[in-house]
Amino acid sequence: MFDTNVYVSALVIPGSLAEKAILRVLEGKDQAFISKEILDELLKVLARKFSRDAGELARVALWISDCTHLVRPKRRFHVLKDDADNRILECASEAKVDAIVTGDKEMLALGEFEGIRIVSLREYLMLEE
Repeated sequence: MFDTNVYVSALVIPGSLAEKAILRVLEGKDQAFISKEILDELLKVLARKFSRDAGELARVALWISDCTHLVRPKRRFHVLKDDADNRILECASEAKVDAIVTGDKEMLALGEFEGIRIVSLREYLMLEE
């Protein structure tokens, strides 16, 4: 499960570690999960911080929906200060993922949540090497 910041980095920094992580999903080595709330947050960030237009956002939404599994979390968490980060925990918990991949320091400080490991991009990429 990728945090929003991983998708953003993969989409705006060609050749980044985030892009390599997404390629693992595209190559079928791993599965990725997302919720509508996380996708909405991703599109908002791309529009607001990176001036992506409606056409680009539509292509991103289509691409994400093609390479991820959509999850509809049933529980709400209030573990982290940033509410968007709580949406990541909800999706990960519902999907019963092995790990959350993030660059968020507060989330990384948790180390794990409900038995789900929380790892950096670098740690994630080293898992299969």
